[in-house]
Amino acid sequence: MRVAILAHEQFPDRAKTALGILRYADYDVAAVLDRDREGGRVRDFVSDVQDAPIVSSMADVDDVDALLIGIAPIGGGFEESWRDDVRTALERGCDLISGLHHFLAEDEEFASLAAEHGCDIHDVRKPHGDLTVAEGVARELDAEIILTVGTDCSVGKMTTTMELARDAQAAGHDAIVVPTGQTGIMIEGWGNPIDRVVSDFTAGAVEEMLVETADDHDYLFVEGQGSIVHPAYSAVTCGILHGSMPDKLVLCDSADRDVIHGYESVAQPSIETYVDLYEGLAAPVAETEIVCGALNTHGLPNDEAQSALEAFEADLGAPATDVIRHGTDDLLEVLL
Repeated sequence: MRVAILAHEQFPDRAKTALGILRYADYDVAAVLDRDREGGRVRDFVSDVQDAPIVSSMADVDDVDALLIGIAPIGGGFEESWRDDVRTALERGCDLISGLHHFLAEDEEFASLAAEHGCDIHDVRKPHGDLTVAEGVARELDAEIILTVGTDCSVGKMTTTMELARDAQAAGHDAIVVPTGQTGIMIEGWGNPIDRVVSDFTAGAVEEMLVETADDHDYLFVEGQGSIVHPAYSAVTCGILHGSMPDKLVLCDSADRDVIHGYESVAQPSIETYVDLYEGLAAPVAETEIVCGALNTHGLPNDEAQSALEAFEADLGAPATDVIRHGTDDLLEVLL
């Protein structure tokens, strides 16, 4: 499928969905929409992903099958400044793919245009209707369950999960990604959007995916969400932790952050505290251990990145790496 990705004023640093699609998905990306970066190219800003021109609007894009919303703002709302681009896409017969909490299929104008022009609107953050509470059976499954957990949002949990699973597959292991967020679902083509599930059903929604896949695969890499100390999203993090009953945890952190993004009055605790919190919270349900870590050093020069990585590894007391700079070999050695 040939797509355009909407990422206005956010590309690349705050457009993690766009970057995930460019790095991992099978879509042919015709263009990225960002009014602030018009005239550039993706690889002017990010070198290791699919390249595409950056344009100011959907009117500048030809011959695409769908417009994909590549931004996941806090709260998942729809920005009215995007309406013209969405309208243009539908009038040209393009489908919509969105991971927002605001469901585009329920917007009267978009629904009418989609019907008129024969378009489909895919709200991937809309969970199916048969979810229920967890039965507490994930630990009994015949597969190794590995969960990425984080110090904050947008520190690299999805990227680390994707890199680990793909490298494990390349090494001959039967491994898959279990997607729990909108970007992972768009990339993998399946999954439950855990942050949109009724609170009572979050653990059950994770467990459901594991039960469905455990008999067919040896390693299940579960995409983590949020952080256990996040003022807004800790409930999602806890639901995934308890629902997945992971055998091993990978702690993900960002080298340039010491407060919670968007909640700057909340300082991040020490790495040792994160280890205690995650392992301690998991223990009454199913004991687990943080066995390695992934540090996002994007934007740092090589010497500073190496120093940050060494400090992170020392604080963690376990192997750690930047999976984009250095690959995953050191982590897979302790995970598989």
